[in-house]
Amino acid sequence: MTSHWDLARLQYEPMQPADLLDVAALEASVYPHPWSLANFEDSLRSGYQAWVLRAPDGELLGYFLVMAVVDEAHLLNVAVAANRQGQGLGRLLLNQSVACARGLGMESMLLEVRPSNTRALEIYERYGFKHIGRRKGYYPAANQQREDALVMRFTL
Repeated sequence: MTSHWDLARLQYEPMQPADLLDVAALEASVYPHPWSLANFEDSLRSGYQAWVLRAPDGELLGYFLVMAVVDEAHLLNVAVAANRQGQGLGRLLLNQSVACARGLGMESMLLEVRPSNTRALEIYERYGFKHIGRRKGYYPAANQQREDALVMRFTL
């Protein structure tokens, strides 16, 4: 993993309505079944923790959204631009999402991930997330099929 980023120069800020077109475009470029612009708009309206990470020149590098429920945070969505993957930004966003959840007083963080998303699975496992379950047919998949979701938890 190469990281050539001067972290102090990256812009890490709460997601704003003005970010949503960039966020939806990045989402569509990295996921086969992306969230819609309306999904992101609804998340902001609902008051979820939503953050963007930008390069010093303003390029959107990634983002995450966290929903707090009682004492558990749910990592709803996290993505890194395809041309920026493998540079440590996924782990940086994971660190920030965990810090966000801790700041809200959460005790653990949950997430779902496709079994076919091996890159993300590896990142989550290395980070310390543990498999706690499987949701059958959770995600839409190709050819009108469905894909299970692996449910993972990280204790904060």
